[in-house]
Amino acid sequence: MKKLLALTLAVMMVLSLAACGGSDTPAAPSAPTDGSAEAPAADGAPSASGDTIKVGLLANTTGDNAMYGNAVKNGAMLYFDEVNAAGGVNGKQIEVIALDEKGDATEAVTAFNRLLDQGITALVGSVLTGPTIAVADETYPINMPQVTASATAAGVTMIDPEDPASEIRTNIFRSCFIDPFQGEKMAQYASEKLGAKTAAVIFETGSDYSVGLKDAFVEKCGELGVEVVAAEGYSKGDVDFKAQMTNIASKNPDVVFSPNYYQDDGMIVTQARAAGVTGTFLGGDGWGSVKDYASAEDLEGSVYCSGYAPGSNDAVKKFEADYEAKYGEAIPNMFAPLGYDAALLLVEGLKAAEAAGLEAGSDDYKQAVIDGIKGINGVEGITGSYAFDEYNNPIKSAAMIKLTGGEEVFTELF
Repeated sequence: MKKLLALTLAVMMVLSLAACGGSDTPAAPSAPTDGSAEAPAADGAPSASGDTIKVGLLANTTGDNAMYGNAVKNGAMLYFDEVNAAGGVNGKQIEVIALDEKGDATEAVTAFNRLLDQGITALVGSVLTGPTIAVADETYPINMPQVTASATAAGVTMIDPEDPASEIRTNIFRSCFIDPFQGEKMAQYASEKLGAKTAAVIFETGSDYSVGLKDAFVEKCGELGVEVVAAEGYSKGDVDFKAQMTNIASKNPDVVFSPNYYQDDGMIVTQARAAGVTGTFLGGDGWGSVKDYASAEDLEGSVYCSGYAPGSNDAVKKFEADYEAKYGEAIPNMFAPLGYDAALLLVEGLKAAEAAGLEAGSDDYKQAVIDGIKGINGVEGITGSYAFDEYNNPIKSAAMIKLTGGEEVFTELF
């Protein structure tokens, strides 16, 4: 009996050792070539493996406003694929690990930490302002290079946007223009192009994006002598704007500024026209694709500012053709070219770090990427020529898009 027990124990020990020691090193994670799925996490994974450089991409590809996230992701992947097809950066392929953050700040931070576990050396993302600021709070302390295509709030690159002397998140850049710029531009457009004397505003009270544009618009209107006769707020998820529109209609403003996202803007315009509002509707870049959310009749004559001028030159036309060839659809909105440009800016930084012969993922490498982006002066993207101000915001013109016959038509740079 004792011999049998001893034999059984010996067999169990051998099996246990075999199970624990099957491999000295876990398999390295690998991202899909199109960046569309999640790669398995691996703590401490290297930022470069042989001939690759790992880059993260965060976008809201599901949930509310997923149209924006998918466009940014597709635009960025188009550029990364072009770079890889041309030989990569310093002979190294860019390995993109893309995760969906669902347009939620908490989800975005969780996704970013997963990307860190997988050893990224730089990040494109995120898309909406709230999640981007949440991620910025994580990237800044570790000096992770980050480029957002579309988060427009001043608070993305500034710790306190209310303080001109605020600490700057020096690691973060964007390919889009910022909220104050948009609000000011639309106030100028209302005054200088439309001759407006009165204006109303309707905005989402809990949205950094919406409030930021509203504040800049109202302040600029005051400077230009345009009287703001009504400022109506609403909460996220609201679908009934009758009370706000009734009040605005009673003021009969020349223009109505609606600095929200396309789904809300479509409902707002529809209900405004039903309530008797006749003024010209104006919007920010969140209006992209609004034509699918209200009738052509209700939207006719509305104008919004955009970072993208469709068909404006040969480079833009080539991008549009390449995008359609790759994804089987036309450019859905300005977020696709902004995503392309965000990837372009990040690659310019990677080129600088690789030229310096640094190790991907090291502190020196990350700083070299940041310095490389900051030093850009005149690099041509799809949405314009790039240089950066002291707050890491691009210096660009705005494209004015007018709703005409149910289509969103580029009219001018303003």
